[in-house]
Amino acid sequence: MTRRTVVTLAALAALAGAPGALAHHGWSNYNNAETLDISGKVQSVRYESPHVTIQLQSTDKVWLAVLAPPARMESRGLPKTALQPGMGVRVEGYAHRSEPNELRAERIVLGEKTVELR
Repeated sequence: MTRRTVVTLAALAALAGAPGALAHHGWSNYNNAETLDISGKVQSVRYESPHVTIQLQSTDKVWLAVLAPPARMESRGLPKTALQPGMGVRVEGYAHRSEPNELRAERIVLGEKTVELR
């Protein structure tokens, strides 16, 4: 077996074991031609890779807002303790093209603090 074959097989094995990585960054699934501006209360927070997500109760439905990766959230001033269920927030972003309750957040506003996520 050649070195090239070994490297190719290792790369394929890594991709096969990481389906989340393959699905990661499918930003074309979001309609960036129209910006959403959603306010509501945070129902739940998942602060984990590849992206932090929150469930956000707006006036008419519950949104799944996809935020930034945890490391970026930290570096932009939103550590794990900054987002808690029950908090009022405003999220600006783009709707998912096929998931009617999902959006990709570009920024989040907590009180007087606006955090750019991209």
